Amino acid sequence: MNLKNIQSALRNRNIDGWLFYDFHNRDQIAYRILGLDSTKLATRRWFYFIPSKGEPKKLVHTVEKFKLDPLPGKKYVYLAWEEQHKLLRKILGRSKKIAMQYSPKNNIPYISIVDAGLYELIRSFGYKIVSSADLVSEFEAFIDEKGYELHIKAGKKIEKIKNEAFDLIGRSVRENLNLKEYDIQQFILKRFAEEGLVTHDAPIVGVNEHPADPHFEPTLENSRVFKKGDTVLIDLWAKLNVPNGIYYDITWVGYIGDKPPAEYEKIFNIVKQARDAAVNFVIERFAKKKICYGWEVDEVCRNVIKKAGYGRYFIHRTGHSIGSEVHGNGANIDNLETKDERQLMPGACFSIEPGIYLEGKMAVRSEINMFIKHNGEPVVTGEIQKEIVLIK
Repeated sequence: MNLKNIQSALRNRNIDGWLFYDFHNRDQIAYRILGLDSTKLATRRWFYFIPSKGEPKKLVHTVEKFKLDPLPGKKYVYLAWEEQHKLLRKILGRSKKIAMQYSPKNNIPYISIVDAGLYELIRSFGYKIVSSADLVSEFEAFIDEKGYELHIKAGKKIEKIKNEAFDLIGRSVRENLNLKEYDIQQFILKRFAEEGLVTHDAPIVGVNEHPADPHFEPTLENSRVFKKGDTVLIDLWAKLNVPNGIYYDITWVGYIGDKPPAEYEKIFNIVKQARDAAVNFVIERFAKKKICYGWEVDEVCRNVIKKAGYGRYFIHRTGHSIGSEVHGNGANIDNLETKDERQLMPGACFSIEPGIYLEGKMAVRSEINMFIKHNGEPVVTGEIQKEIVLIK
């Protein structure tokens, strides 16, 4: 935990303090930001208050009075709930505006951790509660130079494996190997292990209408053999199997043959234009030193697809935060599922992945990763698909 930086961030936002709270290890964000071990018992409620100025304060139950000892600040110990309420008011002191892991109207569910009862309790003391969403982005989703390097290294390996997967599909068709979607998925997982990559979930490999379900999962039972004339989508994500590895997450599409169907080419070009519009918007915003919100990027991207007449076929957000988990706790590129009002900040990594999903027919998604370098320069961190991969 970097106390000095947290307090500086609070002052910059005119917030009087940040109140952390946990019960039974529910708030993993708090554990990561504060540098606590979340594997240890937390059977009693604890509170940790970082004021914008001055010494932090901790409030723990007498049964677990040593729970917050690794953290700086004065310790208060309670036994009964009445004493807890009294001491909680004392540690919050004269503050007026307090940040907590709360999101108005549950707009950002990743941050909506504080329960309604605690919200009501703090409000009853006379304090105004604001969302810690941007603070979490700054201190939880921030990726340092080492993390960025690990992301790039993972990306180079994943791009290579993606190319190998498309090549193997072509070989299967040429040599009548009768490989299925599931076989290519397992090939990718095998190559991940060989390259020192890990992932929590298996990649998506689908043909024709299968990827019209954005989270299609190939199995032995539902998989199809690749054949000439198939459209193909491969979505793969992984990170280096090292401490603090950062995920790389991409989606590419291809066609087995020489000439893709006209409709497939059409929706690919629309998706490509939407993706590029989002990327350019982020670059232009930072070049002008203007704040860039996740919802705004989604809006720019989505409008391209809407104007082309396919708005109702773009059925998910434009992108998500990326970190040591493939879906991180920073700003998402979203004005559909939620209105993500968090800022994109230096040190943030996220995907741009518009798609068009024609149920029962075909689907296109094009996914790239962006990183806001620490000097404020947004960059795409890997290859950008410009044409449909022709699998021969």
